[in-house]
Amino acid sequence: MRDRASVQRQNNFDSLRLVAAISVIFSHSFLIAEGTQNREWLILLTRNQSVLGLTGVFVFFAISGFLVTQSFEQTPNPLHYLAKRALRIFPGLFAATLVSAFVLGPLVTGLPLCAYLGRAEPYQYVLGNALLDQSVHELPGVSFVDNAVGLEINGSLWTLPLEFLMYLMVLVLGMLRLLSLRVALLLLAFGMACLRFEMLYPLEKWGWFFQLLSGWGWLVGFFAAGMTLYALRHTRIFDGRVAFLALVGLALSIPLRHFIALFPVFGCYLALWLALTPRLAVIPVARFGDLSYGLYIYGWPVEETVMWLSGGRALWWEILLIALPATAAIAFLSWHLVERPMLRLKPGPRRLPAAYAPAAQQA
Repeated sequence: MRDRASVQRQNNFDSLRLVAAISVIFSHSFLIAEGTQNREWLILLTRNQSVLGLTGVFVFFAISGFLVTQSFEQTPNPLHYLAKRALRIFPGLFAATLVSAFVLGPLVTGLPLCAYLGRAEPYQYVLGNALLDQSVHELPGVSFVDNAVGLEINGSLWTLPLEFLMYLMVLVLGMLRLLSLRVALLLLAFGMACLRFEMLYPLEKWGWFFQLLSGWGWLVGFFAAGMTLYALRHTRIFDGRVAFLALVGLALSIPLRHFIALFPVFGCYLALWLALTPRLAVIPVARFGDLSYGLYIYGWPVEETVMWLSGGRALWWEILLIALPATAAIAFLSWHLVERPMLRLKPGPRRLPAAYAPAAQQA
């Protein structure tokens, strides 16, 4: 359908990632303000099936499935592939955990500064989360608001270990020469089966194997949807008529009570169709940098800070209106001071047309 260069450049992946990141911040504004997401817009529309931020996570995984599969095919050296993946995640994450532990934590904690810095948790938080171990997710004396999530330093980071597992899955499949349409379809079916199984049964009560499925398998379908569409990219899969049918299917999944279970097929297809269809003009949202990752990893702590500064009285829309531009400013700094300089260390070709650099660097 389109050659490799056009898949890299003539797309709206940057715009789609930006919308997905903003949707996460939107949903978290309800959770942080009210301690629950029962009044969030999509949870009401889908009758308690999903919040908008969760669909944003699903879209992130679908985009990753597409672009990371492309990245492996274009990176013959497995170590180079791992280096590219690590440079995309870890530098920004390490900087974010440092800011949370040693800027935000001392500001909010009820402990004296010396007592706070003398505790092990801030250092464990930075080291653990930077290595994708999230066993420490609170800091001593830090409470932003008196509700169910008031102690949580960064509720967005839970997806990153699972994302990196998907990267390793692509590496293993690629090295075994199993990175094919057939395997992608099998993974898609497996992930959807995990989703369905989790809805029917409490997996945490079924032993370690089902706990693995609950923690990892249920997200495989969204990632595999991107892998599948990448394998089909040279066909006529990205067609307006197919997109219309996917939209109808996604709408029908709501009254059928299968919105999340069917999202890997309908929702992920629609997202990638929007990114790749030539009917839509390319929106140059990355002209000033690829802010999506920074928005994602800084959104929660910034929103919690807004809630703390308001004395726990801010409404969800007040949190959103203040936190979104503040997070965008931090994401801008993160991109230009941390993420972009580290991405320049990636092995392989480094020079790309400026207008498309962030989207290509994501791959």
